[in-house]
Amino acid sequence: MRAALRTGLIAGALASVVSTLALAVAGRRENGSIVAPTNAISHWLWRGEAFVVDRPTLRHTLVGYVIHHLTSTFWAVLYAWLHGNRRDAQTVPKAVAGATVAAAVACTVDYTVTPKRLTPGFEHRLSTGAMALVYGAFAIGLAAGCLAANRRNSP
Repeated sequence: MRAALRTGLIAGALASVVSTLALAVAGRRENGSIVAPTNAISHWLWRGEAFVVDRPTLRHTLVGYVIHHLTSTFWAVLYAWLHGNRRDAQTVPKAVAGATVAAAVACTVDYTVTPKRLTPGFEHRLSTGAMALVYGAFAIGLAAGCLAANRRNSP
């Protein structure tokens, strides 16, 4: 579990940053605001108010990013524990395939099992296609982070 935590912290950070960049690109294209989708994540605390804020604020942007980073890390630790740290997952194709499955599972859980109050929130600001881009970016960050963490750990 310790190895999964270490790998998950690295992979979660990378997945969070890469998917936040995707949120910014999609937000700029669809809302004219690079922070609107990240702000929407803060609905966990600020409810509907978070869905209409287009400018950067500590209350919405920082809180939204922190929530996103923590949930990304949760999924990354779980993924590293179940699959990402296995020797057979250490090639680029297998890491990308595994991370893509993990991102699909995260998306499915986020929108079917998770209570509305705890969904990611950016679905209120982005199209389905943009959300696919975000989860794809998450998968790329997750795969790259696991590969990097496990290469550092190799003899």
